[in-house]
Formats: sequence, structure tokens, C-alpha cells
Amino acid sequence: MQHSPRPASVTPEQVLVVLPTYNERATLGTVVADVLRVRHTHVLVIDDASPDGTGRVADALAAGDDRVTVMHRPAKLGLGTAYLAGFRIALKRGFAFVAEMDADGSHRPEDLPALLAAARGGAGLVIGTRWMPGGEIVNWPLYRRMISRGGTGFARRALRSELRDLTSGYRVLSNEWVTRLGLDDVDSEGYAFQVETAAMLERLGCPVVEVPITFVERAAGRSKMSFRIGWEAFVNVLRWGRELRRPSVSRTAPREEPAQGSVR
Repeated sequence: MQHSPRPASVTPEQVLVVLPTYNERATLGTVVADVLRVRHTHVLVIDDASPDGTGRVADALAAGDDRVTVMHRPAKLGLGTAYLAGFRIALKRGFAFVAEMDADGSHRPEDLPALLAAARGGAGLVIGTRWMPGGEIVNWPLYRRMISRGGTGFARRALRSELRDLTSGYRVLSNEWVTRLGLDDVDSEGYAFQVETAAMLERLGCPVVEVPITFVERAAGRSKMSFRIGWEAFVNVLRWGRELRRPSVSRTAPREEPAQGSVR
């Protein structure tokens, strides 16, 4: 794996926004520019050898701004492994917060300040939530809404979660709770990573805040969702649910009450 030159020095209030990419050439430049307009942000692009040249675009962005760094991976290794790599880099560089965000334009950078405000207010995990008052989805057909709502409802019941958008990929985490998560214990490679980490932190007693966002269907490129990724999520949620119902087995400490002021 290759990295771009050493980034600018950081201060504790700054956030590292991790952008996993695979064929995001058409949108990456705009997303990065908009993210960097938010105060105290740095960007880490993790590109999985995109055949469309996204990696070269990322390198050009890094050459023009020392707040942008790039990790080049040799193949398509999965969303979950990209975020785990980004979390480790954020901890190593001393960032107070790390953000998860799509590079295809579906997560609006203008929603990021609200997520960061909740994190700086004491939340260990902030989830940008579509399924709550104020949340919205733009340009999704009915069947996509039904699949998303159904998957979220299934995961909530299986994992006994109170969170309203377990599958959302727009998040901010504090470095304290990234450390307490235990990155070596996370085993999802694909989109199941979002469900797994949210449920683990919830069980650990992490103060979680859900903030309404507007999710916009991507205007360019193709979704990375596949049958294999969906099957991994389904099988893993079933397995985690069974583990929670076996008294002798627990992936985390018992869940504590949410911190006062948390939004559910």
C-alpha cells in the first residue's frame, strides 16, 4: 500500500474525514473541496485501485493541499477494511475525531458541521440518520426505501438496538470510542461494518447521538452494493443476534443507558 506525502500537523480539535473510493473520479474533487470548507477538517482518501483513475485524481488533490492524504490499496478490499485502516491512521496522527463519509456525493458536506457539533458536545458516536424527523432521502425509488427500512428494522430487532439508522455510513466517532471499540474485534469487510460497529458501541455504553441528514442518490457512477455484500450483512446480523442471546457469549460489555440528551 502506498501513501501520499506526510500531512500537515494537526491539533486536537481537528477531524479526519475518511473517503473510501472505487471509481469515484467524477465526484471526488467536488466532495473533497466541499469537505475542506468545513473548519478543522482533513481528508484521507483510501482508493482501492480504481480502474477509472480516481487514485490519480486523489493524488492531484493531495499535491495541491497538505490537508489531503491518499492511501492506495492494491485491489478492491472492502468498505469495512478501508474504514478500519482510516481509524488507525486517525489515532496514529492524533485526531480527536474521525468521520465516515461516501465520496459519491450522497452524503452532503453541509451536514457535516451538525455531526461534528454533536461529537464535540460529548457524543462518542454520531450517526447521520435518514429515518428520523428532519431526515430525508432524495431520488430514491420506493423499492430502495423499502429495502433500506427493512434491513434497518431487521438489524434493530436481531441486535436489540434502539438506533434508527444502523446502516447509515455518514458518521463521526471520537478517538476515545474508536480506541474502546477494539478494531481487531471487527470482522466485517463490506457494508455490514456499519451495523457491526454501531451495535458494538451501543452495547459498550457509548453515548450515541443521531442527527438528521439529507441523503442524495448518487448522480454519477454505480452503487457498490452486490449480492455478496448483502449476504455478508444478512449472515453476520443473524450470527451476532444469536451471540447476544447466548448468556455465555458476548462480543461487548452489557449495554448501559444512553447518555442524557442523546437523540434516538
